Amino acid sequence: MPKCYSQQEREYIIKRLKEEAAKCLSQYGIKRTTVDEIVKRVKIPKGTFYLFYKSKELLLFDVILEEHDKIEKQLLEALSSLNPKEITFEEMTDLLFSFFKAVEDIPILKMLNSGEIEILTRKLPEDIVAEHLLQDNSMIERLFEKIVPKGKNMEVFSVAFRNIYFATLHKNEFDERHYDDALKLLIRGLVIQLLQ
Repeated sequence: MPKCYSQQEREYIIKRLKEEAAKCLSQYGIKRTTVDEIVKRVKIPKGTFYLFYKSKELLLFDVILEEHDKIEKQLLEALSSLNPKEITFEEMTDLLFSFFKAVEDIPILKMLNSGEIEILTRKLPEDIVAEHLLQDNSMIERLFEKIVPKGKNMEVFSVAFRNIYFATLHKNEFDERHYDDALKLLIRGLVIQLLQ
């Protein structure tokens, strides 16, 4: 019979699972992170892990989403400080460029590559992935709702920004001498189409 945990114990265990999963993810990546390693670090029985998460992938996805949410909040704050009537293409491009560059330096996101993300999403329930994509679309809408003229298909722009993000995961495959300029060019092209 599973042990009953108080709300405080549950919150603590979830917090510790996420902390250690984040460390393992940064150190080992998705494939080599194991439930055994996580529970050893948290000092709980393996069976207890499954009281909180049905799979390693769901825990790792939670960890990645927390980083995603922090980034979203920072970008939203930065965009909120701009005057929508006076923003220029260059200001918006510079803001989004600095956002993409900052994301490159986040340890958990830095170690991910498209192969790792594919492995993770393949093992997640389809409804979880679909819900995340819907949240991404609504995030893009929230980010730009005060700045973008009405009538733009924000789902298309959401996919376009996601494609730029996935391209950054392949940074090491590009000529680094031109990488930043090319990234800025892609962002600027989207910004012009978004704001016109």
